[in-house]
Amino acid sequence: MECVVQGIIETQHVEALEILLQGLCGVNKERLRIHELCLRSSPNLGSVSSEVRLICDLEQPEPTWIIRHVGGAMRGAGAEQLSVLVRTMVESKASKNALRLFYALGYKLDHELLRVGFSFHFHRGAQITVTVSSVNKVPKLHAVDEAEPVTPGIQLVEVTAPAASDNYTEVVTAVSSFCEYLAPLLHLSKPGVSTGVVPTAAAAAASLMSDGGGTTV
Repeated sequence: MECVVQGIIETQHVEALEILLQGLCGVNKERLRIHELCLRSSPNLGSVSSEVRLICDLEQPEPTWIIRHVGGAMRGAGAEQLSVLVRTMVESKASKNALRLFYALGYKLDHELLRVGFSFHFHRGAQITVTVSSVNKVPKLHAVDEAEPVTPGIQLVEVTAPAASDNYTEVVTAVSSFCEYLAPLLHLSKPGVSTGVVPTAAAAAASLMSDGGGTTV
């Protein structure tokens, strides 16, 4: 399972967010340049369509492909009360022939994206990953060098943490607690819930930039 929240931030405030994350996490950031292919299967008689994503981090010395399938979100009254989305997720490494295999299985390429930015991986009550990236659409098949921003001037922030059926409540608490530290710069919520840009972001960013990241939280 996976716990996840998302939010957006203006590109002009990303440097301030990086300073804040550096102080909070205490680890170095990792640059990322992720090529993502979204594949969908055609619904056949008696079955429903499914979606998988092939992901490759082009920043790695030897880029490898990962297959990711995101399942449904946890449902029920308890899940509705959570500020974090809890969903099933399966991930596996794959060879460079994975795309050919899925084509053979009847999947078709729906769209391609290039995500460029950085991430922090750390432990704070749970194994948390914070990813900050600009989302770019790929206009022609596999032409990642020609990718163009989907929303110029805006970057996506995602906080995720792996969980299991017997500990997801603790992981949700850890993610929620961490997100409170980011509140002056951005608001994080369940995927699909649009919250927009936080009004206090400019003032918070100015304070962080003047402090220079010297204070560790």
